Amino acid sequence: MSKIFVNYFYSSAFILFTIGFFILLFNSNLIKKIIGMNIMDTSVFLLFISKGYIRGKRAPILNPDESIVFTDYINPLPSALILTGIVVAVSVTAFLLALAVKLYEFYGTVDMEQINRIRRGLDGDD
Repeated sequence: MSKIFVNYFYSSAFILFTIGFFILLFNSNLIKKIIGMNIMDTSVFLLFISKGYIRGKRAPILNPDESIVFTDYINPLPSALILTGIVVAVSVTAFLLALAVKLYEFYGTVDMEQINRIRRGLDGDD
């Protein structure tokens, strides 16, 4: 079987990152750019979570009735980093959306090309 299908988490993360990057690169609409950035964030989270998972291991939730064998558990650090990353991504998204609302109130559009034309002093109406 092809390695692409065996490593489908990595392939999915790469495809999602590429989609988000192209959305960010080729759209002039600020809302679409924010969505593209969120798709890129999600792909990075998927990559880290898939790297931190070990098949056959358990989550590091300790039961006081069992003897502790640390080789039976996955590393909790990638999960903690991803939770922190999700909080940061949500905060940045909220800030960017608030900024987009303010830009819309000031310029009347969220299209970057129109905002650049307005800032250069040209009419937004062609």
